[in-house]
Amino acid sequence: MTSLLAATTYDVAAVRADFPVLAREVNGRPLVYLDNASSSHKPRQVLDAEREFVEQHYSNVHRGVHTLSQEATDAYEAARERVARFLHAPDAREVVFTKNATEAYNLVAYSFGNAKAGSRFALGPGDEVCVTEMEHHSNLVPWQMLCERTGATLRWIPLTDGGRLDLTDLDTLVNERTKVLAFVHVSNILGTTNPVDVLVARAKQVGALTLLDGAQSAPHQPVDVAALDVDFFVLTGHKMLAPSGIGVLWGRRELLDVMPPFLGGGSMIEVVQMAGSTYAPSPERFEAGTPVISQAVALAAACDYLDDLGLERVHAHEQLLTARLIEGIRGLDGVQVIGPDSMHLRGAAVSFAIEGVHPHDVGQSLDELGIAVRVGHHCAAPVCRRYGVPATTRASSYLYNTEGEIDALLEGITTVQRFWSR
Repeated sequence: MTSLLAATTYDVAAVRADFPVLAREVNGRPLVYLDNASSSHKPRQVLDAEREFVEQHYSNVHRGVHTLSQEATDAYEAARERVARFLHAPDAREVVFTKNATEAYNLVAYSFGNAKAGSRFALGPGDEVCVTEMEHHSNLVPWQMLCERTGATLRWIPLTDGGRLDLTDLDTLVNERTKVLAFVHVSNILGTTNPVDVLVARAKQVGALTLLDGAQSAPHQPVDVAALDVDFFVLTGHKMLAPSGIGVLWGRRELLDVMPPFLGGGSMIEVVQMAGSTYAPSPERFEAGTPVISQAVALAAACDYLDDLGLERVHAHEQLLTARLIEGIRGLDGVQVIGPDSMHLRGAAVSFAIEGVHPHDVGQSLDELGIAVRVGHHCAAPVCRRYGVPATTRASSYLYNTEGEIDALLEGITTVQRFWSR
């Protein structure tokens, strides 16, 4: 087999040197970190950017007239502009900082729930929300709660046996009663990449708004929200080299400026009187209270790192590693990929099941070999239920992983099989 690393156009060894944690050992073995779909590690460049800001410039943002507050405000708003460029967004004020992706989904769902009757965002009996059967709980439960509050109906696009969306009844599921279609770009459990163009086109035909979950796409491939033509896009920092505690909701400006706010308090207001208040335009109306300041600065540094490396190259590198893993699993008896077992329209997350061994036992056994994977339902329990498994083992590579680490995982799987077959 042609060397995977030779086929990439960046120096993976040099990249690995930027990540201090990758030099450590676990249980006396070199760390093989393949849990990137859950959370990625952070390079020195990101850690240094946040540290320098906190040590030299930290203060609360907006309204302060002293030097540190002005510096912090400039850094915070510069981070917003940097994220907008990362997403190819036409307007930085379309970027709303949240504490994670989950808050961003809830923000949109609660804004719909808070809308006055007659508003474009108002829902009630007879209205529908459509999701997919492969959604992460964070892009499912908020819509369930919204439908419970408003009397709207939740519908979902089912899955095929091969781990892809079954679009046979798309025109029935997304119809004139549909107010919003919320769906994942790349599945965190199946690795499936969904046909955004097909789903957005259908939503536009019936006047439904679209929300795209980009938590598993933005860290791994170029994203252009204008080209995707969605109304909302969500990402989270901790999966793309940034700290936890920072997420992003991108939305079309004409929508954000008229959507009801999610949280009330300081910073999101225009005029406050005892009898009532008026609200600031986006993004301030959705950033009540003290925002995620140092985390936003670190996220901007992560965007710099990814763009400097080149997300096209990152994606190509991951595709080669994922192909190696899937091909290796095909050669193992008693191991099944849960999801697409080809490289057609798929990301780097590979879930699998080992016959006769519970995923939790698989994960613990691999950890003894220094290999970090994720086990469980991956906050996508309906998917496990659809494929008749209690949970899966998931390996997910990223820009710093190597072909040697993929081979170590494959060898580890055979070690697990031998151990549990005794």
